[in-house]
Amino acid sequence: MHWSSLNTFFYALVALLVIVDPPGTAAVFAAMTPNDTAAERNSQARRACLIAFVVLAVFGLAGESLLASLGIGLPAMRVAGGILLFITAADMVRGSHAVTSTDEERQAAIRTDEDIAVFPLAIPLIAGPGAMTSMVVLHSHAAGDPWRIVAIEAAVAAVIILQFIALLGARWVARLLGETGTSVAGRVLGVLLAALAAQITLDGLRQVFLGA
Repeated sequence: MHWSSLNTFFYALVALLVIVDPPGTAAVFAAMTPNDTAAERNSQARRACLIAFVVLAVFGLAGESLLASLGIGLPAMRVAGGILLFITAADMVRGSHAVTSTDEERQAAIRTDEDIAVFPLAIPLIAGPGAMTSMVVLHSHAAGDPWRIVAIEAAVAAVIILQFIALLGARWVARLLGETGTSVAGRVLGVLLAALAAQITLDGLRQVFLGA
C-alpha cells in the first residue's frame, strides 16, 4: 500500500470519527433504550452497525453516480437528513421512545417500527447525511485509485467497529444514570439533537442559496 493510501486511510478515519461520533451515538442509544435487555441492545447494535457499514460503503462507491442520475444534489441530502433527525429529536424530547410497560408490549415494539436498529440508529445517527456526503467527497478525491478506495473502505470498517464497541457499552451508561437520569438525559440529548438537525438543515440551505 502506498503512503498516499495510508494518508487517505487516516484522513478518512479521523473525518468519519468526528462526523459519526461513536460516544455521542452510544449515549443517544442508551437514552432511547432504557428498559431493553442487554441481548436486545446487542442485537440492535449489531444490525445497526452492519446496515450502516453497508450503506456507507455502497454509497461511497456509487453515491455520486446515483445522485447525479436522480438529479439530487448534496445540499438536498443535508436538508432531508436534518429534517429526519429533527423528527427523532422531537420524539426524544417528548419521551416517545420510552418503552411500553409490559413485556408483551415491549417485544411487540421491538418486532415492529419501534425497533430503532434501522431508524434512527443506523440511519441517520450512524450513516447520516454528513457521513454519506463525506463518503462521496472522499471517493471523489481518490480519483479512481484502487488503493485509496480500499483505504477509505477500511476506514469506514474501523469506524463502524469502534461504533459497535461504543454501543455495547451503552448499557453501562443506562445503569449509571438510572431510570430517572436516563429520562432526563434522553430529553437533554433530544434538545442537542434538534440543534444538530437544525445546523445540518441550515448548512444544506446555505449551500442551495449561497453556493457555500
